[in-house]
Amino acid sequence: MYSGSIVAIVTPMSEAGEVDFTAWDRLLDWHVQQGTDGIVVCGTTGESPTVSLAEAVELSRRAVARVGGRIPVIAGSGSNDTAASIERTRALVEAGADAVLVVTPYYNKPTQDGLFQHFTAIADDSSVPVILYNVPSRTGVDLLPETVERLSAHPRIVSLKEATGSLARLAELRARCGADLEILSGDDPTAADAMLAGAVGVISVTANVAPRLMHELCEAALGGDETAARAIDARLAELHRALFIESNPIPAKWAVEQLGLIGPGIRLPLTPLSASCHSPVREAMRAAGVSCA
Repeated sequence: MYSGSIVAIVTPMSEAGEVDFTAWDRLLDWHVQQGTDGIVVCGTTGESPTVSLAEAVELSRRAVARVGGRIPVIAGSGSNDTAASIERTRALVEAGADAVLVVTPYYNKPTQDGLFQHFTAIADDSSVPVILYNVPSRTGVDLLPETVERLSAHPRIVSLKEATGSLARLAELRARCGADLEILSGDDPTAADAMLAGAVGVISVTANVAPRLMHELCEAALGGDETAARAIDARLAELHRALFIESNPIPAKWAVEQLGLIGPGIRLPLTPLSASCHSPVREAMRAAGVSCA
């Protein structure tokens, strides 16, 4: 249902930390022009922990209006509070989101049955497709394949963003869920391998900086052209690494600023990219053929 290069888009902000809606429109236009296949609004890379619900609704509403149905808009609606996630999902669906991305509840560390009930409650209430999001390195909880298999029977749970980077996990998920659930990579460095092994795309940080190449990578991998996919991925390998030289989205926002698309704003507790990291990120952009403004 949702495939290809789906950007986990950064949220443009002024130096004072206000959302920059003019830059938002510019960024959305650029992604459509560059071939991006979908947009995730207010995911982790969009600073979801510090973006208010009102801001998320406005970002989603503007994204839906701006891309005009040309590519899907997926809104991040998950939290570690099931009732709040349901409320957030309703608001973002009202804003026009085509689907919602729901992360595993962080910090409170629910059991697998708690995870099953959490996602089921959100999907039961949602009127749009739900994409599960498993990123144990950030949340401290792992949505296990057997729980995903149970959830895949729900008619509105259509995909899983799997960010463990494990191809063995991908193989188990595909064996358990089959056609009931599509898998999206949530890990840029292993996304090419994941797509060649059956994932249908990637929700990408790298696509913020090199959207055309990420689209071409997905196109090649999903078309079965392993040689082309690996050649493109080799060009992007240094960038995949550099965009995590500090916590995401710190390097990605700095890199997009260097492209002249957004300003320098970022919200505490995140801070601007350390000066010592500027050169490695710039070199990685150059290696990928990305020119700074």
